[in-house]
Amino acid sequence: MEKDFEILIASFIENNIGIAEHFLNEGLANNLKINLLALHKKKLLLAAATGNTDKRIYNSAVRSDAIYWLDRKHEDKYENEFFDRIDDFISYLNKSCYAGITGYEFHYSLYETGSFYKKHIDQFQNNPNRKYSLISYLNNNWQKEDGGELMIYQLNKEQKISPMQGKTIFFKSNELEHEVLITHQTRMSITGWLKGGG
Repeated sequence: MEKDFEILIASFIENNIGIAEHFLNEGLANNLKINLLALHKKKLLLAAATGNTDKRIYNSAVRSDAIYWLDRKHEDKYENEFFDRIDDFISYLNKSCYAGITGYEFHYSLYETGSFYKKHIDQFQNNPNRKYSLISYLNNNWQKEDGGELMIYQLNKEQKISPMQGKTIFFKSNELEHEVLITHQTRMSITGWLKGGG
């Protein structure tokens, strides 16, 4: 378990983007995907917005995914297993890097064919609590022609990351502009933020 944490942190230190190919094991990723698809079938995923609280804006020309917020109060076995994994990672991150993470929030995210999310930064202008973005993908056998890559922009380079199942991405929420390119297949993930005060 700690090996995957170390891979995520080491690649983040080297490139400002942490990537661990097997942060979620196959069994957990499959069960989370089943949960997501069941929620989608029940029409419980809602259109995603940009901004927060009274500044929330719905604009499908900017963002066209649908989301469902995760919560331990739902008492879902697999979602709580995911939270346990995140708790362990935060403990390791705080101990090894003095990150000061005190909380988090996560949601399922589903992009239908033709969906996208234009270039943006994850931290709100009026709230700096989001310190790190963390995305875990739930897509089996994703092919290049399926699109839907995460495009991350750094000073002199762009990096395109395929949303393969089990893979987790980790970066500072206030630093890296990124976007989700148009997907040609249903694209699923758990997306969230590690939070700290101030």
